[in-house]
Amino acid sequence: MNGTPRLRSAYPSTPKPEQKQGEHHGSFPEPQKIRPPAHSASLDASKPMVPFSVIDAPTQRLYVLIFYACLNIWRISDYFGLVSDETESLWLFMKWLAIDSVFLYGLPELEIPWLKWSSFVTALLVILHTFLNAFLMFRIPIPFTAWLIAFTKIFYDRELAVSERIVKPASILHNSSLILGKQIIHILPEGSAMLNPDQRPFCLGSSNAYVDLPIFINQTNPIRIEILRVDIDTNINETIILTGKDIRKLKRQADKYYPKDDHTSPRILQYPVKETGLYRLQKVVDESMLEVQRRLSDTLVLECPTASVVAAPRDKCRGDLSDFYLQVRATPPLQIKYSKLINRVDHGHVTLSIHPENLVSPLARQRTSGALVPLDSVSTPDISWARTQSLQVPLNESLGVGGSWQYRIDEVQDACSNVANYSQFRLPETGQQKSLKGHHIEQQFSVHERPKVALRDYDSQHPVKVAKGKSTVLPIQLSATGSGNLEGATSTLSYLFTPQEDLLPDQQHSSSAVIKEALIQFYRHGLEIHAPGLYTLQSISTDFCSGEVFEPSSCLLLNPPEPDLSINAENIPDKCAGNSIGLLVDLDLLGTPPFQVSYTIKRKGDNVTPKVEKISHLHSQLELRPPYAGHYTYQFTSISDVVYHDPIDLTHKRLILEQDVKPPAAARIFDADTVRKACIDEPATFIVQMMGESPYNLEYELVHRGRRRKDVIKDIESSTYTLTTDRLKDGGEYTLALTSITDQSGCKIFLKAEAKIDVGLQRPRAAFGLLDGQRSIMALEAKKITLPLRLQGEAPWKVAYRNLDTEQSRSIDLRNNNDQIDVVSEGTYEIIDVQDASCPGSVDPAAKQFSVNWIPRPSLYVVDSPLIHREGHTYVKREVCEGDEDSTEISFEGTAPFDSEYEQSYRSGHGSPSKHIRRFSAGLKSYSVRMETSETGLYEYKFLKLGDSSYSHDPRRFRPLVIQQRVHPRPSASFSQGGKTYKYCIEEDAGGEMVPITLTGLPPFQLELEIKHHANLKPELINIPNVDSNIYNLHIPHKLLALGTHSVSIKKVRDSRGCQRSPAAQKVQVSVAEVPSISPLEDQTHYCVGDRISYALSGTPPFNVYYTFQDHERKATVPTTDFRRIAEKPGSFVITAISDFRSTDACRAKVMIGKEIHEMPSVRVSKGRTAVVDIHEGAEAEILFEFGGTPPFHFTYTRSTTPTRGHKSEILETKNEVSQDYSKTIRASDEGTYEVVSIRDRYCSFSTQKAQGKSGQKLLQNR
Repeated sequence: MNGTPRLRSAYPSTPKPEQKQGEHHGSFPEPQKIRPPAHSASLDASKPMVPFSVIDAPTQRLYVLIFYACLNIWRISDYFGLVSDETESLWLFMKWLAIDSVFLYGLPELEIPWLKWSSFVTALLVILHTFLNAFLMFRIPIPFTAWLIAFTKIFYDRELAVSERIVKPASILHNSSLILGKQIIHILPEGSAMLNPDQRPFCLGSSNAYVDLPIFINQTNPIRIEILRVDIDTNINETIILTGKDIRKLKRQADKYYPKDDHTSPRILQYPVKETGLYRLQKVVDESMLEVQRRLSDTLVLECPTASVVAAPRDKCRGDLSDFYLQVRATPPLQIKYSKLINRVDHGHVTLSIHPENLVSPLARQRTSGALVPLDSVSTPDISWARTQSLQVPLNESLGVGGSWQYRIDEVQDACSNVANYSQFRLPETGQQKSLKGHHIEQQFSVHERPKVALRDYDSQHPVKVAKGKSTVLPIQLSATGSGNLEGATSTLSYLFTPQEDLLPDQQHSSSAVIKEALIQFYRHGLEIHAPGLYTLQSISTDFCSGEVFEPSSCLLLNPPEPDLSINAENIPDKCAGNSIGLLVDLDLLGTPPFQVSYTIKRKGDNVTPKVEKISHLHSQLELRPPYAGHYTYQFTSISDVVYHDPIDLTHKRLILEQDVKPPAAARIFDADTVRKACIDEPATFIVQMMGESPYNLEYELVHRGRRRKDVIKDIESSTYTLTTDRLKDGGEYTLALTSITDQSGCKIFLKAEAKIDVGLQRPRAAFGLLDGQRSIMALEAKKITLPLRLQGEAPWKVAYRNLDTEQSRSIDLRNNNDQIDVVSEGTYEIIDVQDASCPGSVDPAAKQFSVNWIPRPSLYVVDSPLIHREGHTYVKREVCEGDEDSTEISFEGTAPFDSEYEQSYRSGHGSPSKHIRRFSAGLKSYSVRMETSETGLYEYKFLKLGDSSYSHDPRRFRPLVIQQRVHPRPSASFSQGGKTYKYCIEEDAGGEMVPITLTGLPPFQLELEIKHHANLKPELINIPNVDSNIYNLHIPHKLLALGTHSVSIKKVRDSRGCQRSPAAQKVQVSVAEVPSISPLEDQTHYCVGDRISYALSGTPPFNVYYTFQDHERKATVPTTDFRRIAEKPGSFVITAISDFRSTDACRAKVMIGKEIHEMPSVRVSKGRTAVVDIHEGAEAEILFEFGGTPPFHFTYTRSTTPTRGHKSEILETKNEVSQDYSKTIRASDEGTYEVVSIRDRYCSFSTQKAQGKSGQKLLQNR
């Protein structure tokens, strides 16, 4: 919007605090300058004096250059031919001034491109030529050297500061951070006003009796506001006038939201209204009785939209329509949003847009201006389109899912975007709506499932049979449509009933059929009936919905006769003895089969035994044959059938039978159906059960290979007997058959019981087989060895064996005659037992053992020596010096050749250790390992692998062998600063420099030094014993020194380990000389930052000047006799000592020359920032100045115009002020930019103003 041109009637934009003076504050932006087209400019330009068609522009410029060169040649010739007469010099000066003026002023008139200068450039060239002519014609000497130095400093100007670092003087002299900040004061423009600037919607309703209309005012203090209101219902307008009192009250409320010192920010006055209508800001008058600019903006205050649900019946059936209405009262066009929940599952929101027919409303279109009613129609407006309308919105959809349906009104939005949000009245826990007074915003339906009914398991072709006097439940299959159910619901069932005697011949209903109704609970699923006849289902319904009857729907109920029993019995005689052995009973039954007949059996002297016989037919026979002799009584007690489940008592009929029973003898073999396994030469045992009267005589026979051997066992008193055969000598199949039995009656009963016996052909046997003709083996350790076995018998075998060396036993199951066992341990293995599938066996004593032995593994060890000892599992060899030759002897055990691998690790004491893997092969049982001594440190030789011709390396069986040896470095000695010349004073009391010698090795050391004077060819030797540290500061005795230069070198060094070395040739020089001096060139003590401090030196350059600055000791090397430094920072600068080329630090000259450097004064305006302050006309603003330095402070500040594009700022006024403190506040009411141009404290001053002769430089003055 900043770049958009505004109409004259538009209100001005709000001024911003950080906006600069040059920015546009009014309603109209500054018009842009339009450049003319390029071709029009070329048409208006002047034509050159010499047309380009005759001589082109580059050639004309060449001719001018040649002419100017000829003039200068002529000028130089006049300079060399000049005599010393001042009159001639003046005449030549005037001549060339005239020639240059004509040439330079006439050249632009030629209109040659690139040579058309402005008047300013031409005048500047004339002035430069005038200076050149004056120097030449009056023979004024020109300082070329000074100019060259000055010219060089333009590009590279660097000096040494007191902190001994190279600095750029311009960065110190022109320190822009000394004066920071400025304050810009703006006079605010004319104010403005607007009604409802954010175009917020407003409405009145039961929850809000009034609304606050926002009136935006900017940079104005109104005393009268007129608001036009148009009534929506009557279209009558009225003017609301706000007086000054009302406005002040509203302004006090608006000021609460701003800081107390903020009087310039725009305000929003909240004017309350309680009536609906169209509101427009008609007039605003400020304190100066002038009308304030206002922007036309209409605001509608409507009746708040409401919505409710027209209540509808709650209960619905599945498939019905919802059929209800939403009652909406709002200003159309409007939107209503509702949500739908089915069985507590949210099915989203639905938004309905409602636009009544024939409604023409500006609210339905996009607004192009703030006015809703044209300006010319305010007197007779028509805003009937804004009236509130009451509409009914139908909602009619199919309820296709059973359960709970819930429609909720979420919100209603009218044409002005006023929203009535009903979701806020919903409880968050349950989702139900809170009660809203006067509104029903929720419609709930209980959608019930429709019932379905049919008979289960029965139909008219399969009648239901029920005992007389009993009832049954007609099995009804009751269900519901869809996935719902009717659990807990009561259904009304209607059915048609015809008694059995009134049925038609085709078993259908007759005219005497009656319709009956019954209430059925869903969980019972049945209808209790007892009268015989035909039942047919007619209809089913619940309290809310009717249902449907499915097939089968008819059922016939019958009452069959009660069951009854009659019996007839006869004896069963024994053919041998003629005794009765049982009864044969004929049963005649009446009823519905199958039957259950209950009877009891009682043997005299025993208890009663109940029996139940199931009979599937109306006639049957029951054979009663007890196994033991005695007097038996049989009584039939009750009977039941499939209809009469409760037994009917028959005791009143006294159906009792009695008999004395003597059964014949019998015998059977337990488990006779299973073939009995037996071992050869072992007996077989069987259990025989006998029946009859003891004692018994049992005859049996044993059949094998066609031969029968009979035997008899007599006088057996017990009914159970264990029969044991003779030893079965031959293998094969045997048959044991019971041939007959005779009991006390003497009747011999022939038997058919028999059993099979399977006997092995031979006994099992086990033995070890042979490997390479013997029962022993030599094998590699831990290798799996397979021992052969020889087995006889029937698979599978169970073989037990043990290791005689370890006494460990083990059993194994085998299935092959020539099977084998696997072993992994050495020792003698022995078979101790064998058993095949059925029989125990024997072990061959000559082949029951097998020997397993291991081939020995290789090993290595260190040969004993006085030069090596053992510490735990590590061999430690004697320490050696660097470069010595050494080796270690290793011995092996095993089968040659041997392959070994060892890890040689080297640790130097710093860094990670280095490791190398080395391998070797030894053809004999000894090997010499060469020890590494080329570098110093700890060496470790770890033998990791060992193998021979039989075994490869096994890390689990091999323990690494470790040998350690430390190699000490040979000591070394060197001068810490080799080649350096050390300075000594000729006076012994002045001392001298220490010559540091660096030694490596283990102290104490022994040193041998050589000192040679340059004038004496014979050197002198110095022996220094017991040097206890690695750094030795050598102080050469003065008795060995003379004035001049000496050469010192190290001949030999030896440490405490006995290692010695002759170092390489390295020398230092020792010079003996006198002391220098220093004196200041200035008498002043106080300096400012940026000043230069100078001293004069005497002695032999170069010099070393020692001084302290800011409590730090510093050293400066000066190559000349002038010591000069620029003051970079404030602090105390004290020179403490000086030495020259021939002297040393130990005999330097002690001085104490002190100077005090003060910091430059500084000033901060508005905290050092550019602050923009907006004030009204006649108001004042405070300007804060903060100082740094030493009071008092004298400063000068200016007020200038704010620069705009293409124009520089102009200074309007300049003022001088004095402050005794570190801050000062000045009040100003004039518009402009306030900034400081100079500052001065007690010692120093700084200015940004242009000084005479130094244009653009900042002026520095010392005080």
